Amino acid sequence: MICSLVIRRIKKDGCNDTKSYGDILNRSWTFRTIGYGHDAKIWKDIISALRLVGYDYVISIEHEDPLMSPWEGLTKAVALLKEATTFEPAGEMTWA
Repeated sequence: MICSLVIRRIKKDGCNDTKSYGDILNRSWTFRTIGYGHDAKIWKDIISALRLVGYDYVISIEHEDPLMSPWEGLTKAVALLKEATTFEPAGEMTWA
């Protein structure tokens, strides 16, 4: 399916890739493990933004990457999120 980039048509009809999730080579996108779609910097920015607004709760990982086993995808996602997440409270700004 070819989607026209005419804004009015997209707003009215939408634009969706209707190919099977299993047709990885011919789809316009596919689910990927954290760090394989967006890099570590994006995830650090997301975690930082959540912290800035006071969010301090659950971050869930959902594995749907067709190129990795669930165990490998989960292991890699956890490792990246551990690197991106700050665990201790911020220190006092004595320099400001």
